[in-house]
Amino acid sequence: MDWQEVAGNWVLTPRRPIGIVHFLGGAFAAPAPQLTYRWLLEALAQKRYLVVATPFVQTLDHNEIALEVLKAFETTTERLKKSATLSKAYLPIYGVGHSLGSKLHLLIGSLFEVSRAGNILMCYNNHSARRAIPLVEQLNLTPAFNIEFTPTPVKTNQLIAQEYSIRRNLLIKFQNDDIDQTTSLMNLLQKRFGNMVASLTLPGTHITPLGQDVNWQAGREFTPLDAVGQWVKQEFLYKDLNQLLREMSRWLNPVLPV
Repeated sequence: MDWQEVAGNWVLTPRRPIGIVHFLGGAFAAPAPQLTYRWLLEALAQKRYLVVATPFVQTLDHNEIALEVLKAFETTTERLKKSATLSKAYLPIYGVGHSLGSKLHLLIGSLFEVSRAGNILMCYNNHSARRAIPLVEQLNLTPAFNIEFTPTPVKTNQLIAQEYSIRRNLLIKFQNDDIDQTTSLMNLLQKRFGNMVASLTLPGTHITPLGQDVNWQAGREFTPLDAVGQWVKQEFLYKDLNQLLREMSRWLNPVLPV
């Protein structure tokens, strides 16, 4: 499988896909998700999910970003159907987001009528602009210059509590993530959808989903050193990522082996 650019999105198309993943990354990793989240997205494609990764640039208007990434996703899926790359038969669509990408999927599900089989929301945070963007805090602006996201954190919570329409959700937080707000999101969604909402705490940090592949090149003959290198790669470099992938795969399709 190779990455293809389709209508400004980056797409991975496996043979006989069983579902579609719309991926949105975190603020500073989002402009090139096919690079920054390569390992995770290619692993999902290996599980036969067609991946549409939508790049975006962070601005203060998160409502506008949500609208633009949704339009880009829908344009891409329509083009894939017209080109016969994507079967016209029904495939479930799952939103997968990391950090700001999780917030955008929540806004999409609150502001627009969309059909989703579920959302996986990793490392959710809904902080103010002053905390989320270090430069804002450093400027030490007076109250007259109130720089804030649209919607504000308070308004975002109100929208989710009243309008969010995606019933099935998996919320993932990592043990060493001091900016995560998954617990507060869990409280909001469980009040709305009860046991349709699941939550996991996994080993790792806020940047675990960005783990990158290390290309260990074996020599002409597979030696004990190569075996050690592969073991280190799997057990140390990718242990947290592999556990994340297993949990995501289990939730996406519980009947398939992970």
